[in-house]
Amino acid sequence: MIKLYAADAGNPLFANDPARERAVLAALSGTGMVPPLVQAGTFEGRQWLSYAHINGQPWRQAPGHVAQVLGRLHDCAPPAGLPPGVNGSLALEAQVAGILRQCRDGHWLADLRPLGRVPPVPQPVLIHGDPVPGNLLAHDGTLTLIDWQCPQIGDPAEDLALFLSPAMQLTYRGAPLSRSEEDAFLQAYPDPRIVGRYLALRPWYHWRMAAYCQWRMEQGSGADRQALALECAALQSISPRAA
Repeated sequence: MIKLYAADAGNPLFANDPARERAVLAALSGTGMVPPLVQAGTFEGRQWLSYAHINGQPWRQAPGHVAQVLGRLHDCAPPAGLPPGVNGSLALEAQVAGILRQCRDGHWLADLRPLGRVPPVPQPVLIHGDPVPGNLLAHDGTLTLIDWQCPQIGDPAEDLALFLSPAMQLTYRGAPLSRSEEDAFLQAYPDPRIVGRYLALRPWYHWRMAAYCQWRMEQGSGADRQALALECAALQSISPRAA
């Protein structure tokens, strides 16, 4: 499999960094969580990377298995050079403000800011940064994470939030997770402290994803209108500010 990286278009949430992907594929080689790195280089000014093909399918069922894989990942030693992730509600608020500054019509989302404060996690870890169904390949009874363009040293609750995001599930699987699927995922994640942290930060993550969907919609992605509605509905169901 050969990946030719596009020029970074300034995505406000998901980076496109080939150096990070090379570093993680090398660091996690042999764990089964990443595809085997073959080679990397430059072609006509654009970077490329090749890794061994995995004969699998994008994830569709058994959310508990995903939680277990993410738990293993969050225990792995990270390679050097990864940037810090967005950590705590103040940092999430600043990130949302940055996304909304890039939107023409997203000012109404500022009024949905959740209440309260959640401090940064004291010990950030290696996170994937984009563990959506399309980046989880099911094969031979296991799961492999692909598309490592935006790993960080961050809050493990962020990976949980991205996987559970109604918008991301709609985009890659066609429908949000059911309540029972969400519960199965959270029950299977090995560290209940991180699950509790995710639950505390959940309104902030829904708010951020709503802002991202607004940005995507303004870039011409009509499919993100429904994704935006799902994230706002999820936010309104748990956040007093959004009620």
